[in-house]
Amino acid sequence: MQKIALVRLSALGDIVNSAFVLQFIKKNYPDSSITWVCEEVFAPLLAIHPNVDHLCALQLKKAKKQKSLSLLFTQIKHLRGLGDFDKIIDMQGLIKSAVSARVIGSNTHGFDKNSIREPLASFFYKTTSAIPYEENVVLRNAKVVSDALGISIPKEEIENKEPVFPVLHVDPFNHDKPNVVFVIGASRPNKIYPKERLVDVINELDVHAHIIWGNEAEKKDALFIAKQTKKARLAPSMRLDELVSFISHADLLIGNDTGPTHMAWAQNRPSITLFGPTNERMIFPTPQNIGIHSPSNVDILHIDKNDDSIKEIDPHFVATKAKELLHGL
Repeated sequence: MQKIALVRLSALGDIVNSAFVLQFIKKNYPDSSITWVCEEVFAPLLAIHPNVDHLCALQLKKAKKQKSLSLLFTQIKHLRGLGDFDKIIDMQGLIKSAVSARVIGSNTHGFDKNSIREPLASFFYKTTSAIPYEENVVLRNAKVVSDALGISIPKEEIENKEPVFPVLHVDPFNHDKPNVVFVIGASRPNKIYPKERLVDVINELDVHAHIIWGNEAEKKDALFIAKQTKKARLAPSMRLDELVSFISHADLLIGNDTGPTHMAWAQNRPSITLFGPTNERMIFPTPQNIGIHSPSNVDILHIDKNDDSIKEIDPHFVATKAKELLHGL
């Protein structure tokens, strides 16, 4: 039996865009035992996955924020106690994830020094994969796992993958009209499409629009949208497993470059991702999962934190693409 540890600590979008590898590992090694190492906040999402046999939830961010050595040592002890593994794969490529992988054991695999943002991380790996950092994130994840385990994860099979996460909750929608989920938040302000322009998009569509929010600032923007158009309503506050099911039952998702938006691709649901300072590298484009980007010339190796060009995306163009996806054009 192959014992495999996957290290992907954060963030939500990165975990969503890497969890698809689980079905391919189990396809090639059906008797394997897979342990996933992540930050505690994302553990509930991976806990529901049938191919994750063991989950190691860390509190590294909390230890750093509190500057707590005792909490840090507790995390190290936790990693050391996981046991022996045939292969430990760091899919993140940061120093903290590389060190975490090396603490688990010596059979580590990750990206080489020319393929990651923090080249020092590569020195903690026993073997490495070479793939440009600017390459598509899904293909990068497929490459590092397939190299580590000696398996093949072809692009064509990724295109025909099974939904990544199980759907545990019933359909919440009234289907007299298409249900479109809008993801209005993001990790940085310049990745957020203006709420006023989202109102224009919704007003062009004959749909039920559901606005997902994750904090009080996003809830305030969601309320603004709902007050501007009767077609929009606030989505409920949801746990990660509930969010997966909510998106899985939607007819379309439109959102910024952020974790919940990427869930649509993971669950094989149609989606439109709106890009400003980032680009389609962050998604796996398919006929039903498309990106719309601003006029900005993006250098993914040097992201411009002052690039607020996302606001220049034409709402009419977004609505037109939404209609095409909804009606199968």
